[in-house]
Amino acid sequence: MPPRTRNAREAVDAKNHADALVHSTEKALAEHGSKVEESERRAIEDAVSDLKEALKGDDAEAIKAKTNTVAQASMKLARAMYKQQAESDAAKDAAKDDVVDAEFTEVDDDKEQQEICL
Repeated sequence: MPPRTRNAREAVDAKNHADALVHSTEKALAEHGSKVEESERRAIEDAVSDLKEALKGDDAEAIKAKTNTVAQASMKLARAMYKQQAESDAAKDAAKDDVVDAEFTEVDDDKEQQEICL
């Protein structure tokens, strides 16, 4: 493959990956942005903004670098999401463990019938 074609393909792949990351990060911020501190949320938003600017050009290396920055910044959001999910799951499991132990005696209907017949 000629170098020019390889570079163009690299740029397209980098852009596609970056577009997907921008979309998923923005969606996660909209849904779960309140779970991280304001400074962390702002850092993620700034990284996404920088990546969007890089996407306007064709420099695959710049796009890859900004993509990595967004991925690193959004890790804190992902951790906060998983932490909340784990806490929610633990609460559900605790609610399932509210089992009441009870004693019972087994009634044998056949014995009652035999006693009545006697």
